[in-house]
Amino acid sequence: MRVYISADMEGVTGLVDADDVQPGGRDYERGRLMMAEDVNAAVRGALAAGATDITVNDAHGPMRNLRPEALHPAARLIRGRPKTMGMLEGLVPEHDALVCVGYHSRAGALGVLSHSFMGHEIEDMWLDGRPVGEIGLAHATAAAVGVPMAVLTGDDAACAETAEWDAAVTTVAVKYARDRFAADLRPAEEARTAIEEGVAAGLSAGRATAVTAADTSTLTVRWQSASVASTLLGIPGVTSVDARTVRAEGGLPALYRLFGVWMRVAGSLTNQHPYC
Repeated sequence: MRVYISADMEGVTGLVDADDVQPGGRDYERGRLMMAEDVNAAVRGALAAGATDITVNDAHGPMRNLRPEALHPAARLIRGRPKTMGMLEGLVPEHDALVCVGYHSRAGALGVLSHSFMGHEIEDMWLDGRPVGEIGLAHATAAAVGVPMAVLTGDDAACAETAEWDAAVTTVAVKYARDRFAADLRPAEEARTAIEEGVAAGLSAGRATAVTAADTSTLTVRWQSASVASTLLGIPGVTSVDARTVRAEGGLPALYRLFGVWMRVAGSLTNQHPYC
């Protein structure tokens, strides 16, 4: 069994604040260690379920958060950026399941460190008219590749958002949101045991079910800045909804890759820290 793990950071055990997850933050180095422990728990769970090939993609921010020497030796690591497929770099049809570790809820949700890809620069996103964030877009893109999302770990808001997309996905809540920068934390060892057991169960026979995807989807994004929206109109196929909102149609995963280009354009036009 080939397992792909996409590892974000905001939904990792014990982390609640920007200083926990951003390079230069006073607790970032500790956050990196906590991230590695959650990922390693997922790797152990995958091995217990019979995985023979495990790929981990560092999917957070600079995508250099996981230290290779801290990762379980049974897993290979994809690290650094830019990546054509960003948070899903290296996901191929030959993978049997997608496991998302440390994920968070979408922009506007009352979840720990909630946002959609770019802090407050992206105000809202919709996929085929449905509100979407990193969880839903990962689920839909993986489905288009032909890989089911089997397990997701994060706070309770992320788990609830996942259940809205696909109730068959096994979810593991490692903390419970009290507000955007506050949470009721599960003890670290308890949370990692839950991750290991949840991944093992979610990857067991019959739990990671086959998925299908639409041939054509519409992705709509409302930006904080009208400048970003205006600039994106120079990309063929991008159309305007209003002064701050653009959309494009196409098949996934190509649409996911196009969205990555949008984010690089937005990043070149703005210089604002996320979570503010």
